[in-house]
Amino acid sequence: MQLPVTSGNLIGSMRDLLRFPIALLFVGACLTACSGDNTPNLAPLKNERATSAASRQIAARVGDLDSMAEHRVIRILSVYSIGRYYLDAGEERGLVKESAVLFEDFINDYLKRGQQRISVAVIPVARDELIPALLAGRGDIIQAGLSITPERRAKIAFSIPASKPLSEIIVTGPSAPPLQTLDDLSGQTVYLRQSSSYRESVDRLNERLKSEGKQPVNIQPVSELFEDSDLVEMVNAGMLPWTIVDDYKLPWWQDAFEDLVIRDDLVVREHVHTAWGMRKDSPQLMAAVNEYLKTHREGTRLGNVLQNRYFRDFDWATNALAADVHERFLRLEPLFRRYGERYAIEHLLLAAQAYQESRLDQSARSAAGAVGVMQIKPSTASDPNVNVSNIHQVESNIHAGAKYLDFLRGRYFNDPEIDELNRVLMALAAYNIGPARMIGLRDRAQQLGYDPNVWFDNVELAAAQQVGREPVTYVANIYKYYIAYRLSGELVRARKAARERAGID
Repeated sequence: MQLPVTSGNLIGSMRDLLRFPIALLFVGACLTACSGDNTPNLAPLKNERATSAASRQIAARVGDLDSMAEHRVIRILSVYSIGRYYLDAGEERGLVKESAVLFEDFINDYLKRGQQRISVAVIPVARDELIPALLAGRGDIIQAGLSITPERRAKIAFSIPASKPLSEIIVTGPSAPPLQTLDDLSGQTVYLRQSSSYRESVDRLNERLKSEGKQPVNIQPVSELFEDSDLVEMVNAGMLPWTIVDDYKLPWWQDAFEDLVIRDDLVVREHVHTAWGMRKDSPQLMAAVNEYLKTHREGTRLGNVLQNRYFRDFDWATNALAADVHERFLRLEPLFRRYGERYAIEHLLLAAQAYQESRLDQSARSAAGAVGVMQIKPSTASDPNVNVSNIHQVESNIHAGAKYLDFLRGRYFNDPEIDELNRVLMALAAYNIGPARMIGLRDRAQQLGYDPNVWFDNVELAAAQQVGREPVTYVANIYKYYIAYRLSGELVRARKAARERAGID
């Protein structure tokens, strides 16, 4: 069973997809030696898209907070970046993730939602897609350290400042010629993302240089798949002479990049604030966000705790550049793929289920006797319908879990009126609470006037009433991780390819 990513099923479900947070897969990258003085290939490829094709299929939805409350989801657009938003052994982490959890609690209290809670989802995109995705209705808030600039303010609305004033400064590396003043950049080349505030700042610098009869700075665009950390990494390695970066980010990288020279005397722009971005027609949401930021922005006690946790106290040297950040997932992925193919189940769905069951830990044991990555009982594994031995060994454990899920799907949910997506969602619920209870829940859903062939907003409501939140949360969490893996795959591969073209992978 390969679940297609289309607006009609996978993306179109779960009110419609984004009731729940999204996790992002990350493949750690290590700097490789670069010989020679040739400039790395940093330019974006023709027609390069930094955003996953799957994420572009998310149904557009605009409107203010009242509409978001009706759909029970607020979508935060952010970028993948260690410290800001990343996956650590399969679990969402970072400043944006934790902020999303806190904002979810805040908004439900703010709107006095009770049991009908609003979820806050994090959607990772590349930086040049942040504002277009917001305006297109593929998200509701931008939280990505976005600087307030006149060019951006013309397109979107900004919250109250989320940060202290910052400066954009020059950083140099071992290949940089001497710089005494900003004017020494006249006629030189700077590599920047076109979407960055740094490009706007250099544009203003060039206006001054031209007015004084000097050569402008040559701005060379780089792939939008690069984050500031990628460019700083290249400067540190001598692949680029310099770049521009927000000064508040530099403490994150000082220990990781020993050859980086911070030129805080070369300020391209100062007194800049970062803020959350929203559509201009969202005054209700803006009021709520501003109220939240009064107690959570940088400078508040809680805001400082979060900043310190994910940035200032973060071990960049061992986390940002480690090749084995996702060693556990990467080690198990071939097994998920092998048995996913054997039983026609999307392998990332199996990985998502395993993460929900055990955090991918083969040593995990439950009080009920469930074993390993897939948390399967020996009695289930030995049943003639599964018949897989030695589930204490990780490959056999994954095999047994996949085969049992396939059995549940085929034996109990083979009704032609149930589509492929809902067959597997109900099989997942049965994996959690047993097939007999699931049969009863479908009957109960029909008695309550719900569709017994649809999980979300139908059978799940009967499950919440009859069983409690456990199966509802179980299925939702698995689905959230599955969606995350699908949405992130293209973006991760594209960024890796861009780094390889530049010679840093």
